Amino acid sequence: MKAMLIKEYGENGNFEVSEIAKPELKANHVLIKIAASSVNTIDTMIKNMGSDLPLSPATPALLGMDFSGTVEAVGEGVTGYAVGDEVYGCAGGLADLPGTLTEYIVADSNLIAHKPKDLTMRETAALPLVAITAYEGLTRAGVKAGQKILVHGGSGGVGHLAVQLAKYFGAEVFATGTGDNQKAIVEKLGATFIDFKTEKVADYTAKYTNGGFDVVFDTVGGANLTNSIEAVALNGHISTTVSLCELDLTPLHFKGASLHVVFMLIPMLHNFNRNKHGNILETLAKISNEGHLTPIVDENKFSLEQVGDAYAHLASGKAIGKIVVEH
Repeated sequence: MKAMLIKEYGENGNFEVSEIAKPELKANHVLIKIAASSVNTIDTMIKNMGSDLPLSPATPALLGMDFSGTVEAVGEGVTGYAVGDEVYGCAGGLADLPGTLTEYIVADSNLIAHKPKDLTMRETAALPLVAITAYEGLTRAGVKAGQKILVHGGSGGVGHLAVQLAKYFGAEVFATGTGDNQKAIVEKLGATFIDFKTEKVADYTAKYTNGGFDVVFDTVGGANLTNSIEAVALNGHISTTVSLCELDLTPLHFKGASLHVVFMLIPMLHNFNRNKHGNILETLAKISNEGHLTPIVDENKFSLEQVGDAYAHLASGKAIGKIVVEH
């Protein structure tokens, strides 16, 4: 089958059209004909950093984590799936798990779910990694109806889904960003927009809350975690997807607030609680089917052979919504 392989990581590494063996079906797995895959920031990090990241596959590497597609064969021990089912998931592209930048994947049946009925394959491929991350971040923070939730980076890949899910859970949602495009996205999703370049944390926290936000979902992380700690309420919760930093937690201590680190790749990397991802994906499909979850997909279209251009588009910072590669 055709695949786009990386034979060298770093600046000199490019995707090359290659022919590789079609994967063999095995127990508890499903053979899927891939219709589309999406590009995530972690994908570009692996491409650029290679062995500097402990989760990077050995070269020649088959990258790509997210996919949507159709079941072609079902392995021994698999229940709930049949040939012809349309599915989606995040199931490869790191460590020893072959990725999705190819025609077929043999995916662990615990890492997939039936696709949302009203989304296209292109839209569905945009969901898995970022939607699972958004769901996990909110639920681990115990989000519930009536709370005030702040999403840092509300128009981003994880952020725009976190805004939708927080609203689905009944929260009042506020989201940071900057510029007219991000403002338009956040407001269209039904959240109050906060321009982080013109509004100070203390000012917008005082303006919109009585002592802080119940939950802060920080998809920016790093130095921005300091802003999250400032904005969170006493005994509140912060979920972050980017905590690769050194930080003084003294202000967090005096607020008695909880910090949740979301690293959604753990089930894939460590074969740990993989069925949790499948269950979350089924829940997300249900929420989408009810009209409460739709990904924003960048208008630029890329074929499998153009995946290098798709990665470059993400790196450019000019993408609006998730970047999808159609197979």
